Amino acid sequence: MRRRPLSALAAVGTAAHHVFEVRAGVGLVFEPFLGRGGAVALWLALLPGQAAFALTRDRRFDRPLAFGNGAAFAGALVHFAEWPWQLEHGIPALTEAEGMTAERVPAYNRVLQLWALAAALALAFDTPRRARPWALAGLASGEPLRRSARHHFRWARERAREEPERWSPALRD
Repeated sequence: MRRRPLSALAAVGTAAHHVFEVRAGVGLVFEPFLGRGGAVALWLALLPGQAAFALTRDRRFDRPLAFGNGAAFAGALVHFAEWPWQLEHGIPALTEAEGMTAERVPAYNRVLQLWALAAALALAFDTPRRARPWALAGLASGEPLRRSARHHFRWARERAREEPERWSPALRD
């Protein structure tokens, strides 16, 4: 059994996405349900764990890693399902993203593109055949994640009106 570095990169990509969104003032995934502290605690438990599991040779982690890789890929794709995009040199790129200022969108695209690439490669090369049903379950999480994203941005717009200093100006417009 070998280590799964692409699965570790998928976890790092998910973390980079979360950090980018928090720094941009659009909140954190699951924050409407758990609050900021709860969402931070959730991701601080899940993502370093996923990366650590990926760097072991323990086959017991094949299934949760496959699920995480599928969910990471689905999470990245949700952005392209929810916001307008175009092809730039054959690569999908958002033209806008709810809550992101126009200046942030190019950097946000690079985060999303690298996250999706890492997750896709992890699915293709780090997922053993016996764990593929778990990868499919992770991919199927895309629809609940999409619905959660829609709820998140309705919630974030309300928070931005109540506490404008904590949120992206694009949410207040």
